[in-house]
Amino acid sequence: MSLDLESFSRFSRKYKAGEIIFSEFEPGNTVYLLKSGKVKLIKNTGEFERTLDILLPTEMFGEMAILENSPRTATAVAMEDVIVLEFSAQNFDILLNGNPQIAFKLLKIFTKRIYDSKRRFMILKLPDPHAKVADVFLMLDETQPSSNTVEDDNKSRKFYTSIDDIANWAGMSADQTRDILIRFANQRRVELFKDHIIVKNISDFSRFVNAQRNQT
Repeated sequence: MSLDLESFSRFSRKYKAGEIIFSEFEPGNTVYLLKSGKVKLIKNTGEFERTLDILLPTEMFGEMAILENSPRTATAVAMEDVIVLEFSAQNFDILLNGNPQIAFKLLKIFTKRIYDSKRRFMILKLPDPHAKVADVFLMLDETQPSSNTVEDDNKSRKFYTSIDDIANWAGMSADQTRDILIRFANQRRVELFKDHIIVKNISDFSRFVNAQRNQT
């Protein structure tokens, strides 16, 4: 079922490619619904910048600032020229009442955030750093299983992720994560490319992580 956004055109706002929509840690009193274009959510974690998500039309962002009355937890950047619908805390009810599908979208967002928090805790609990890195790939495979399959190979998986992103999920430094990935590559368990990483046998990683988790 498609969203009817035309009736909310008075809330439209345009951003140019590269323009910051809002910044991490700043006070937030608006929520956004992407009407056209792409928006990237990024987070600074000290030594590196992590891409949290790439948003497409009809996706919502910035909602936690008004629902929890808290500062922004990430920076939103227009990847190309975008049009968003911008709602304040005062008129957010207009969006919900005018289109009940938005409430369902919010529920999906909250469910994903609960999953992400629980899954990251499972990764961080693993005592072995090699298992942590392997479990990050398992987590990524759980969220996007069909898009990661390598051609007709049911065992291999392709992940468009960076070493910094993997390090952030694993709670480790980028250098330590890179060393582990190089070791995995030397063992022919992964192949490292500039823009993606291939795990040669995702079931092997699953067995390895489960064995480590059973020891805790």
